[in-house]
Amino acid sequence: MARLRRRACVALFLFALFIFGTMMGLRTLKLKDGLPSAVSGAQVLPVVAGQMDRRSVPHESSTPPNLADTKQLNSNSGPQGTIFYDVHIFYYAWYGTPHMDGKYIHWDHILVPHWDPKIASSYPRGRHMPPEDIGSSFYPELSPYSSRDPDVLESHMEQIGASAAGVLVLSWYPPGLADDNGEPTEDVVPAILDAAYRHNLKVAFHIQSYRGRSDQSVHDNIKYIIDRYADHGAFYKFTTSNGKSLPLFYIYDSYLIPPESWSEFLTPTGSHSVRDSAYDSVFIALIVEERHKHDILASGFDGMYTYFASNGFSFGASHQNWKAIKAFCDGNNLLFIPSVGPGYIDTSIRPWNNHNTRNRVNGRYYETALQAAQNVRPEIVSITSFNEWHEGTQIERAMPKKTLIRVYMDYQPHGPEHYLELTRQWVEQFNKDKQQWLM
Repeated sequence: MARLRRRACVALFLFALFIFGTMMGLRTLKLKDGLPSAVSGAQVLPVVAGQMDRRSVPHESSTPPNLADTKQLNSNSGPQGTIFYDVHIFYYAWYGTPHMDGKYIHWDHILVPHWDPKIASSYPRGRHMPPEDIGSSFYPELSPYSSRDPDVLESHMEQIGASAAGVLVLSWYPPGLADDNGEPTEDVVPAILDAAYRHNLKVAFHIQSYRGRSDQSVHDNIKYIIDRYADHGAFYKFTTSNGKSLPLFYIYDSYLIPPESWSEFLTPTGSHSVRDSAYDSVFIALIVEERHKHDILASGFDGMYTYFASNGFSFGASHQNWKAIKAFCDGNNLLFIPSVGPGYIDTSIRPWNNHNTRNRVNGRYYETALQAAQNVRPEIVSITSFNEWHEGTQIERAMPKKTLIRVYMDYQPHGPEHYLELTRQWVEQFNKDKQQWLM
């Protein structure tokens, strides 16, 4: 009898152990390892007397945007579910194909030579030959596409909505101008705004550096964009704590123009100031070097962003420096918008730049970057990027591809939507936590 009792006890113990192990296994499947956990506590946002606080007032609404009402909402529901307007994602509309544009544009990117002739001589030259050979280490699921293709725009808006990011930040050049490897794209903007509107997304503008850019020309650019697009239902406006609803512009490579020139445009006493005018906006500068934070303040900008997805590439892009940058911004009534990315590899167009490559590690790199942004409790986070394929920072759907001359990287063992899904998981958690620390 004692032997039977012992056997019964052992069997009961093993059964209990089995149940416990099964429950723990199910719990592990539900929780995404590496995603941020809840952040407790509150943070008081300082206000500098006499200056407009450009930081937004959080508020919720279920009313969809429309052409008559462009007031900015923190979140909204689109066809793909809830989207959040405090998560911005950089977007590029510079791609072309023979069918839509008469030739391949950007997919045939040149191999950029190193500035040192001795180093440049060790690497290949020429340009890519689409569609089998494109200027990217990854291959888009849509294949090399045209940014003018309505079906492509529709797919892109669906994907961005699926990621839960609410604002696409459009890389923009003035009419008739383009980057060194592309063609003018200003004519595509109305179609992008319309497509975004259909998905409850908003569009902000990323003013690129171009030949002859100055504080005066940027002033003219801002006037052009606001006059032309500000009444569109998809045009992004940022609601400040003072209740003003203002356009928000990112200014790439802002450090190329000295602070004293920017101040003529961005401070109330400047010779061609936009402050308190119909063209007043929230202007976000790029911080690359540490000294730039003081230049940005002196220039009259309203905040700073870091853009680059290669951790350690610059002072601004180094996760370890974000806490100090955020403290500087809080102390000077500036927005800090950290930029996070899923990885970085641009050796398809800069074959000599392998030292800046950051491996995706099946999403771990992205999760680390997202957590680093979460840790500084920013009001807005930007993602680099939706579709900058040349630098391998895209979260757009990619597919495995092998040709006679190339084997492309992909998202395996995960599916094409892996980085869209990771983004949504983090964005939803970020906004839950944000509601807590802004209480």
